[in-house]
Amino acid sequence: MEQLKRNDIILISFMLFSMFFGAGNLIFPTFLGYSAGQSVWSSLGGFVITAVGLPVLAVIAVAINGSFDELNRRVHPLFAFVFPVIIYLCIGPGLAIPRAGTIAYEMGMKPFIPQALTGNPLMLALFSFAFFSLVLWLSLSPSKLVDRFGKVLAPVTLGIIALIFIKKLFSPDSDFAPPAGAYKENSFFQGFLDGYLTMDALGALVFGVFIANTVRSRGISSQKNISKNMIYIGIGAGILLAGIYAILGFLGASSSGTGSEENGAGVLTAIVSALFGNAGVVILGILFVSACLCVSIGLVISCSQYFNKLFSKMSYRNWVILFTLLSMLIANLGLNQILAVSVPILSIVYPITVVLIVLGLLYPYLKNYFAVYPAAILFTGIYSLFEFMNKTILSGSFDPVMTSIPLYKQGIGWLLPAIFGTVIGLAASSIKKHKVSAQ
Repeated sequence: MEQLKRNDIILISFMLFSMFFGAGNLIFPTFLGYSAGQSVWSSLGGFVITAVGLPVLAVIAVAINGSFDELNRRVHPLFAFVFPVIIYLCIGPGLAIPRAGTIAYEMGMKPFIPQALTGNPLMLALFSFAFFSLVLWLSLSPSKLVDRFGKVLAPVTLGIIALIFIKKLFSPDSDFAPPAGAYKENSFFQGFLDGYLTMDALGALVFGVFIANTVRSRGISSQKNISKNMIYIGIGAGILLAGIYAILGFLGASSSGTGSEENGAGVLTAIVSALFGNAGVVILGILFVSACLCVSIGLVISCSQYFNKLFSKMSYRNWVILFTLLSMLIANLGLNQILAVSVPILSIVYPITVVLIVLGLLYPYLKNYFAVYPAAILFTGIYSLFEFMNKTILSGSFDPVMTSIPLYKQGIGWLLPAIFGTVIGLAASSIKKHKVSAQ
């Protein structure tokens, strides 16, 4: 039987972890712990479901269905073209890659710039040019990614986090403060929503293609064995992610009684500075740049491979250059502008993604119910689009209606429409099959 060697599974798991683990994965669980305080573990429970569970399940769903394209085609041919393009643009040059570049600047270069120059846009431009030039160079050789990520960049990231954690364990403990803000009443569901922001479930759907190609390059040819090895790799990466999130959540919670930081970057800066003094700024800078570099390279490669397959007249190399250039230009808009756009867009895309993952996992049981996929996605999409319009364009005019929907306040109001669509799809499929059998 075709099976990857254990060492290959470990290395590719480390590579997938590195592709997932960007700046947001450092910032969000740390700030969650800082804000949740005494409720950190319940909040982390919700966070792990969406930030670890969903990405791992997405890899498994792609493995079960054979490919991301095959999963989308079960909804509709037009959906199979449009939705992946939206996903790739969101996690690629539109949002995730520029966000990684700007956070790398904020944490890796800005602390070392003279105060008088920190507001100068030229500094960000110079850094983004250097950062994305490195991304471009490394993305042109995707076959070398396992060794570069699995043997170099992932161990650097994990080693620095382990160093900070061990140093904190042997430092005076701080009491966990009472939960603040949204974590006071809905710590679990707030953590659940925070996990969306990592965008890893979106990334997992597209990384699945690259992971399948990597497994195939190791001599595994049958789809069944490729899928089996992908599941092992996804679980391995998930275990690494969950462990690191637990550490970061603990670090944030142990500092929750001190200061008044506004984001996870500020919390980490305060922690590392307290533990290591001035050297902490350097340590943190290396950590953020390493993490941002890994996720940017992984996303550029995944996006370029997909669009090269979709529009083959343009070479993989040219797609890499295009996406790197676009990411660099958008990164120069600044972090605040990128984050302001990302949250509303994710509120539409993420519910559809979650429903698609669940349907993909249930494919062995749903393969004879053709209408389930389009119906469930349609009702989820209508709800998500309406919620987006109510919060942005309509300024909350329909809040009385929205708040009457079960689980809306917990941020998963799309669940009922998704279930309703699934039931409609099951009924429509059953009626169709009954009519066919009667003839």
